[in-house]
Amino acid sequence: MAKKPEENAEAAKEATTAGNGAQPSLNVLTQYVKDLSFESPGAPQSLRGRSEAPAININVNVNANPMGENDYDVVLTLNAKAEAEKTVLFNVELVYGGVFRIAGFPQEHMLPVLFIECPRLLFPFARQVIAEATRAGGFPPLMIDPIDFARMFQQRVAEEQAKSKVMAS
Repeated sequence: MAKKPEENAEAAKEATTAGNGAQPSLNVLTQYVKDLSFESPGAPQSLRGRSEAPAININVNVNANPMGENDYDVVLTLNAKAEAEKTVLFNVELVYGGVFRIAGFPQEHMLPVLFIECPRLLFPFARQVIAEATRAGGFPPLMIDPIDFARMFQQRVAEEQAKSKVMAS
């Protein structure tokens, strides 16, 4: 006999709360700019129109630190450097953080929550700060493409596993 939808919902709730007694929750307590740097060493000459788009190199890093039993500081670092004809047009660095309250998740899900879900929530705001900084610097706003934080996390885990294998040898 098939279960009624409300029975399925109740079973799912029981499975979710089994073992830890709490419904999983992820709350953003605050967001902040920790560091913002914009440099345009060649201004105003670097602001002239160009026939070719500059080469833009973007680096992303995520770190997380516990602040208490359920609170974590997650920091997203974005660096963007634009160059044309071997000349730096601009270099912008942003360290953007958020304090998250995370409760009710199984321990094995904590790293993916911290390094995938939290930066995914921070990214649109950090992207806007970068866009405004480049616009204020006299350039078109730099709209960074969405970032696959799940892939970044998987690569980081693979690198850590490779390092531990080398250390064990």
